[in-house]
Amino acid sequence: MEKLSSVGQLEWLRNRILAQMDDQKTVVQVCMTGCRAYGSADVKSSLEAEVARQGLSDRVEIRATGCHGFCAKAPVIAIEPMGIQYQEVGPEDAAEIIDRTVKQRGLIDRLAYHDPKTGNPIFYRNQIPFYSKQERRILANCGRIDPTRIEDYIGAGGYQAIVKALTRMTPEEVIQEVITAQLRGRGGAGFSTGLKWRFARQAPGRPKYIICNADEGDPGAFMDRAILEGDPHAVLEGMLIGA
Repeated sequence: MEKLSSVGQLEWLRNRILAQMDDQKTVVQVCMTGCRAYGSADVKSSLEAEVARQGLSDRVEIRATGCHGFCAKAPVIAIEPMGIQYQEVGPEDAAEIIDRTVKQRGLIDRLAYHDPKTGNPIFYRNQIPFYSKQERRILANCGRIDPTRIEDYIGAGGYQAIVKALTRMTPEEVIQEVITAQLRGRGGAGFSTGLKWRFARQAPGRPKYIICNADEGDPGAFMDRAILEGDPHAVLEGMLIGA
């Protein structure tokens, strides 16, 4: 992709991406972060081969994504726009998934989450207890977009906040908006992000730098890694706004 040099060019690119998006296409989202340890790369390859074998490449996209969150049931895939989730998927399941679920809109009981109390299968992600009470904000794009494609991020509304900050707000208004929103750091201190930005802006000396600390140093902590692996452009956009 060519380098963009203006807000107008970004808007042109966004409109082109949206025009090319096909709402009728089935998207199979395959976790390619933590699920790799359980063979999701082979699952993705098998799904791609099956789509090609059945001549469905123009109707079905196999998309590599970040973490879906349900690591205990890896490898996890989601099928949109149906909202179906399958778990503990193996390469040997690819043909049945494409033929039965993608083509025929059928459901595969053995790949579904099963309620531990009733034993009943739950096929739809928004009905699985692990997800049903979640309201994803920071992780909203994780498991949905391909983190290696800026086009996916822009198509999901990415880089619209920086456009607003550059064209409709002053630096002081941006900082006050972050303070009013009560946005806080994701570390243990929970310090106000807006106040950090204000102190940095008021501090003497130039140039000033924004550094992304991408080291997940806290024992057992994975929240930063999930964002960096699954939605890296959100981090970059936040840094641009802060700058």
